Amino acid sequence: MFVLVEMVDTVRIPPWQFERKLNDSIAEELNKKLANKVVYNVGLCICLFDITKLEDAYVFPGDGASHTKVHFRYVVFHPFLDEILIGKIKGCSPEGVHVSLGFFDDILIPPESLQQPAKFDDTEQVWVWEYETEEGAHDLYMDTGEEIRFRVVDESFVDTSPTGPSSAEATSSSEELPKKEAPYTLVGSISEPGLGLLSWWTSN
Repeated sequence: MFVLVEMVDTVRIPPWQFERKLNDSIAEELNKKLANKVVYNVGLCICLFDITKLEDAYVFPGDGASHTKVHFRYVVFHPFLDEILIGKIKGCSPEGVHVSLGFFDDILIPPESLQQPAKFDDTEQVWVWEYETEEGAHDLYMDTGEEIRFRVVDESFVDTSPTGPSSAEATSSSEELPKKEAPYTLVGSISEPGLGLLSWWTSN
């Protein structure tokens, strides 16, 4: 679920921080820049793990700050495909079951990846597994807040870097703003025994 990623960046330290230890100032600046941010094709950055190398610092004309090239390792949330995770149901919609890990919310289990047969209850706004028993079908509801075990089957990165408006976008009205996409999303599945709500598989 969490991996260590080697990174390189040039860190700017303003003059008023020169009295502090260089490593402390650099660590603070790196966490300001990266913590809780998604790096494209890398994952969600959590926190600095360590600094492995500091190159020479430079002060450029007109700027009293120091600029240091830093080699470091960062803790990143990037689960591998087929990894089993446990989260909580954030909500349900016709698009599927939305799951949260607490610090990461962009997880979707689409309808075709639920335990089958499944149906969406429009009244309750929840997905229901119609579990077949000898006595007939028994409805198992996927309620908000329930803990759910799922398998990671796909991931998607979207480059959300700001870009200049195109001529077509410039002429469109402000009411037609494009829907904001999540920079990093996971697709899950519970379509196998042992996956789904933890309460389904807990013996009484």
